[in-house]
Amino acid sequence: MNLLIRNILIVYGAICTLAVILYLPKIFGFRYGFKKPPYKKAAEKRRISVIVPARGESAIISDLFASLENQTYDKAFFDVSVIVKDADDPTIALAEALGAKVFVVPEQSCKGDALDGYFKALGEERKNYEAFVIVDADAVLAPEYVAELNNALEHDYDIYLTRKFAKNYLGGRKDRSLFSNCSTLTWPMLDDLGNLYRMRKNIPLNLCGQGMMLRRRVIEELGGWPYRTLTEDYELKLDSLLRGFTSMFYPYAVIYTEEALGHKENYDRRVRWLTGYSQCDKKYKSEIKKQAKERGKMTSGEKEYFFGIVPLLIFAVTTIVTMFTGVGLAIFYVLHQDFNWFWASWLLLFMPFWIMYTMLFIFSLLAMCSDPDTFRALSRGEKFGMLLFNPFYLLEYIPLYLTSRILVRKNKTPAWKQTERIVYDGEDIAGRAEGGKRENRDPD
Repeated sequence: MNLLIRNILIVYGAICTLAVILYLPKIFGFRYGFKKPPYKKAAEKRRISVIVPARGESAIISDLFASLENQTYDKAFFDVSVIVKDADDPTIALAEALGAKVFVVPEQSCKGDALDGYFKALGEERKNYEAFVIVDADAVLAPEYVAELNNALEHDYDIYLTRKFAKNYLGGRKDRSLFSNCSTLTWPMLDDLGNLYRMRKNIPLNLCGQGMMLRRRVIEELGGWPYRTLTEDYELKLDSLLRGFTSMFYPYAVIYTEEALGHKENYDRRVRWLTGYSQCDKKYKSEIKKQAKERGKMTSGEKEYFFGIVPLLIFAVTTIVTMFTGVGLAIFYVLHQDFNWFWASWLLLFMPFWIMYTMLFIFSLLAMCSDPDTFRALSRGEKFGMLLFNPFYLLEYIPLYLTSRILVRKNKTPAWKQTERIVYDGEDIAGRAEGGKRENRDPD
């Protein structure tokens, strides 16, 4: 091994060590993923509105409606509001059979339009509810879901995220894939290994519009639903930095979400998400920076927003540059019949890749262990395959991130495509939904 390769390795090791040191607070924060929030039993029943944006979803919404029928919470204390675009949408008849309220919002081109139309149409009637929970039409709710939302309101927060299981796992083996399994693993990564840490540090959570509950006071302050980017949930997170909204991850209320089976659909969905994140950054970054400057110091949430991803970027960029350098040097040494091609390949190409892969594998394993109930339906082979493949799934976010930045810079928006739904042939999907295990709840 010559001096050049040795010096590159020293620089690579020094920079990666710095990145790890900078990321240590988050690494130590992973421990919160294994200690769930205190469980409180509500002393009173509150009225809750379940909101379902359902444009053109009549083919799949029956499972959600069946799970709403199965709710253990007193039906006098929660209402279901279904939002459609067209007055002749077949969903309307299904909603009326359930006893749900129907809101027709013809001027909608995104989920934000539908929600804003609902809250504007609701008017003063919103005072009848303590909170509103947003549920997608392809979801299924655990029987205790609304009851647990009422329990969650014992904790004084503005916004609540609930536990996400995979609806795919309620069906058969054909209803899940390696990609849907990795997509499901994303939720404990975000919530258990991320949001539980943020909650303890009073940092706004990374929000998800599916299974998100908001107190009435949030809607009243917003005056409706003002968010229109591709990721209105992330937009709410950034607006929380400006408005001071507090948020909680409440893992005892379980919602089942449908994850995409194929790679292309999974890829396209993530492109839209990251493009939405880039749109939000462009819209809010300067205002958040201005607020921190006027205050004279940054809050923990602002520090995380501006610098939280920096250690990961340092590590990823340094590793990728080192790998490309290894490829270039290996080719150069081969052409000059120099045996150092072996050291360049092994130490500058393969070793950095395997370091990155190993770290992502450990992160994936921690996420799976933080909430093993999520993956009860998987065989050992499926779990092992998911863990082995997930580092590659995560590494794909590098080209996804670059693509999203280019799209935003060019003021382009990925075309919206109707998600291909899974048909659970004759299966009682709602009847198979279960809540979180009682033994995972820490009594207050």
